[in-house]
Amino acid sequence: MTRVLVLCTHNSARSQMAEGWIRHHAARAGLALDVWSAGTEATRVKPDAITAMGEVGIDLTGHASKVLTDVPDPWGFDVVITVCDDANEACPAYPARTNRLHVSFPDPSGHGLARWREVRDAIGRMGAALVTALAAGVAPTEADLRHAPEAPGAAGG
Repeated sequence: MTRVLVLCTHNSARSQMAEGWIRHHAARAGLALDVWSAGTEATRVKPDAITAMGEVGIDLTGHASKVLTDVPDPWGFDVVITVCDDANEACPAYPARTNRLHVSFPDPSGHGLARWREVRDAIGRMGAALVTALAAGVAPTEADLRHAPEAPGAAGG
């Protein structure tokens, strides 16, 4: 089973949304993935992330913020994606077999729900592109994930 890890500084918003989207798209594609998210610093999942994802039918209410040491076998991932620049800088080195990618999204914290929705939808497109590549047996690239087109159902289920 392919293992995917999404890293951000706090694991409170962008990485949590990415984890939710990737799980959602994998389930729709019938693709078995082991998906995790974590942060470089401990905190809590932001209520606005839970609200924005709930609007598209993805429930994050049971999610908890994690740091890398909370994740089982943190060095055994096939794909590691950082979704903020700080996490990209702080990300530890992974084995050469790990496909290490960086796709930065703006932090929606401190903005209204409209900004949260924009970031959510962009992360949803990235998640759909990732799952499409993995389902096709193709190693995803940063370019594929950064320039993902609007995916059917990405913003609504």
